[in-house]
Formats: sequence, C-alpha cells, structure tokens
Amino acid sequence: MSVSFDNSKPIYLQLMDYFFQQICNGSLIPGQKLPSVRETAVDVGVNPNTVQRTYAEMERKGIVEARRGQGSFVTDNEVVIKQLRSEISEQYITTFITYMLNNGFSEAEIIEQVKVALKKSNG
Repeated sequence: MSVSFDNSKPIYLQLMDYFFQQICNGSLIPGQKLPSVRETAVDVGVNPNTVQRTYAEMERKGIVEARRGQGSFVTDNEVVIKQLRSEISEQYITTFITYMLNNGFSEAEIIEQVKVALKKSNG
C-alpha cells in the first residue's frame, strides 16, 4: 500500500480518499475484506487509532461494513458504490471548474483543455 500524506488534510481523511479510490477503480471489489487496522497502520506508518477512525468513518458512510469477529468489508451494495463514484466525480469536477473559471477560462476553453489533457493521458 503506497500512500503519501500531506499536511493540508487530516491523515484519516487522506486514508479514506485512498480506500475510496481503490473501491472506485476496482482494486477493491464489493464484498472484499479490507486489511486489518493493524496491517494498514504498519503499511502506511500511522497510529492504529487513525486507521480505526478511517474505517469507522467509511462504515458511517455505508461504504464499508464491519462484520463482528471478521473485520471490515467493502459493501456489496452496487448502488452505494455507484453513488460514491458520482460524489467523487462531482467534487473534483466542481473544484476544477471553479478553479478554471476563477482563472479566466471560458467554458469553451475549459472543454478544450479537458480534451487536450484526455488525449495526452491516452497516449
């Protein structure tokens, strides 16, 4: 597990973003068991309480299910995962568009810049 942290955001939120990314891109599939709190804490070099807070927050959001005596699992509810993907997409797109508009780009320029960036990322 490779996670690099920055000081601009709490670590538990950065860990949650990492797991959400893994779920959204299919690296973690519905019903899959998450690493234990201890394993994750050792892998990323943080306090187990931080990882526990991350898991609890993901459980509160319905993305992860805690099964007594077995650990934490990615929800197998496809609707919840689809909603997560939608929320993440909206969050990043809104941030991007706001930034671009604040820097004087027109809607047409933003669309063109996205097309160019997508073309570059596809090779």
